[in-house]
Amino acid sequence: MKRIIIDTDIGSDPDDSVALALAMQSPEIIIEGITTVYGDVDLRARLAQKMLRLGGQPNIPIYTGISPSLLRNREVWWGGHEGEGVLEGGEATESAGHAVDFIIDLIMKNPGQITLVAIGPLANIAAALIREPAIAQHVKEILMMGGVTRLGKNGAGLPVLEHNIKCDPEAASVVFSSGAPIVMVGLDVTMNVNIQRAQVDQLGRSNQPLNQAVSNMLDRWLTICQRDYTAMHDPLAISHLIDPLIFEKERMNITVEYDLRHPSGMTVAVPSATGNVEVCLGVDENRFIQLLMTRLLGVEHAL
Repeated sequence: MKRIIIDTDIGSDPDDSVALALAMQSPEIIIEGITTVYGDVDLRARLAQKMLRLGGQPNIPIYTGISPSLLRNREVWWGGHEGEGVLEGGEATESAGHAVDFIIDLIMKNPGQITLVAIGPLANIAAALIREPAIAQHVKEILMMGGVTRLGKNGAGLPVLEHNIKCDPEAASVVFSSGAPIVMVGLDVTMNVNIQRAQVDQLGRSNQPLNQAVSNMLDRWLTICQRDYTAMHDPLAISHLIDPLIFEKERMNITVEYDLRHPSGMTVAVPSATGNVEVCLGVDENRFIQLLMTRLLGVEHAL
């Protein structure tokens, strides 16, 4: 069993919600807690709690975390559509505590057992590492959706910067330089993996409230983006817990180059046999999509 903490900025791009749904529907995974980061962390907690209720797991604790960037020097991006179509108003979620306290406490009490799944900007995790550097040695691994090396087959066509890193490059620098074992699921692979509108509609026709909510959020996002597909960034990171053979990886050292201008935060990768970061450079898109749809739809997908 994989015991995890999900550190998330759920609510903007709906891929966080798809990632949470995939984790809930995977018996290999035990979600020990969810921590929210970046922007309105209370709204993000309410959305996470709604998803947990729809998925039949309302007792997983949620911890609100750091709202601004680590150094409070970066403007927070907020889409304005967060929670639309899922939150009905009036939902209240009482935080079980502070995210940073929870991350430190659980990892230090369970050395080598907890995977920290980072699918948002990295302020919570950086603050935890600053307060208790030993978590770098006690965490099983940090499984991160973030960064881009442009070293894969499609590298020339990729952006130079990735959202989760550029939102808080100082925090990202702390995490990469901590020495913690990291698996980096970045744009090198996530930009190759899309869910199509037909699959979104298939989720919407499901008799499962969780799938219907996921479909609703994805449909709204496709309308915002004005296209019929969207990348499955965060669910791809969750899939590494279930089927790591989806990926081709290479061990590297990663440094974050940034300055006070925005945007900033390039992840510079150097191959190294002793590097602390396993960088995903190749992905089997069909294998992932089959995994995602089968886990969410079960028998329905097989028919």
